[in-house]
Amino acid sequence: MMLLAKAALGLGTTIVLAGAYTMREGVIRIDVDEYHAGGSHVHMWVPAAAVPMAMHFVPAEHMRHVSYQAREAMPILHAIVKELKKYPDSEFVEVDDHDQHIRVRTHDGRLQIDVDAPDQKVHVLCPLSTIEDVTTQLEEHGPTA
Repeated sequence: MMLLAKAALGLGTTIVLAGAYTMREGVIRIDVDEYHAGGSHVHMWVPAAAVPMAMHFVPAEHMRHVSYQAREAMPILHAIVKELKKYPDSEFVEVDDHDQHIRVRTHDGRLQIDVDAPDQKVHVLCPLSTIEDVTTQLEEHGPTA
């Protein structure tokens, strides 16, 4: 009985630590609602740490291909993320046009994009550290100079 209790405690502790590690970066949130016949309603919450971890399982030839396609954008992405981190709570774009509203900002170290229109709503929230991790991994698999 004591052995079973120790095993349960070990398993419970492992699950808690794995959850804490996975959630340390926060959550990537994507909400898309289309308000028309046959419209999509997609709501995804993904642990932000899961994306860079999952990239380790992508076959090397696919990572090289994606890195090659994105090679010109990598310096720009690095510069953007580096600069966005300097402004953890800033509004960059806000557009109000009658019944449409677009907003791009950083909030608590996350990039937030909101689009509200009569026929659709799109909300994306992604930690800047996740974007930085993804670009770093893509660069590592990229072509060497």
